Amino acid sequence: MVLHPAQRQEPWPPGVAPARGFHGLPIPGGRAGSGMPPAASALGWLQGPISKCRESNIEASSLYSSATLRIHELTAEERAVYATLKPERLPEHVAIIMDGNGRWAGHRSLKRFLGHQQGAKSVQLVTETASRIGLPWLTLYAFSLENNLRRPRAEVNFLMRLLRSYLESNLQRMMDNNVRMRYIGRTHELPPEVQDKMAWAAEATARNTGTTLTLALNYGGRSELVDAFRGLAAEMKHTHLSPDRITEEDIHRHLYTAHMPDPDLLIRTSGEMRLSNYLLWQIAYTEIFVTERLWPDFRGIHLLEAIADFQRRERRYGGLGEGSADGSGEVDEEAERLKIAAG
Repeated sequence: MVLHPAQRQEPWPPGVAPARGFHGLPIPGGRAGSGMPPAASALGWLQGPISKCRESNIEASSLYSSATLRIHELTAEERAVYATLKPERLPEHVAIIMDGNGRWAGHRSLKRFLGHQQGAKSVQLVTETASRIGLPWLTLYAFSLENNLRRPRAEVNFLMRLLRSYLESNLQRMMDNNVRMRYIGRTHELPPEVQDKMAWAAEATARNTGTTLTLALNYGGRSELVDAFRGLAAEMKHTHLSPDRITEEDIHRHLYTAHMPDPDLLIRTSGEMRLSNYLLWQIAYTEIFVTERLWPDFRGIHLLEAIADFQRRERRYGGLGEGSADGSGEVDEEAERLKIAAG
């Protein structure tokens, strides 16, 4: 049984801001904004709530009833697309690679920072639509590890200021929309003032029970795997776990995303056909939707259109489709052998 977030018992006293780890979960005894647990308690914390959460696949999925949906708040155009959807087949988790801010500005002969500002508006508009239709998890690739290392320092500094400004100016809208904030990535490497603002927004929205908006910040899929392997190695040393006993579940418990389900749908804007080092482990069976639209032009209606495309697909997870073979889902093994022999 998966508990509604409102039923959770938080491990910290009311009004006390917890420190947040790589994936945005509270760390008992950690310093707020540090992004890392004290060395003595890190292993125990990892083996506690994360492993227990994963037993039911997710930490505490937002469970919507029809009474909590706000379809009437959609625009007329959005309602028209939503009317074509099957609410019972909505994806549980949508991840987005938000690409094209710089090109959007370049096409208009504007400075790049104006593209980033317009992209921040898209974040809020798309998040509000997700909240209205009852999407439990929305994860946005906001700032990659490569961005931090390879972009001009002036642009990186601007993006950090924009993040702080976004959290400050949109907190009330997140509260109004029942949105809960989380983060994944090596957030402990971000400037302290940015970490503090992130922790402030996460704590303020911690008891909201709607869409969980996760921002991937200073994030890289390969670095996430390195961090997971390091955590698993520390656990193995502590528990004397034999390498031949390691399972996928053991690795998953140490990912930044251990508290959430894997994405059902990955959206990439700007038409680029690559993953850009995003959620490499998690998207093994994720449906991918690519649009030529640049992120600053992406709105809630485009999220709904992507979901409509998702619902037209058949997810097989390596198995047989409903219309395979003789229509019953069963395969005539003798006929298959004859085909192979004749082939």
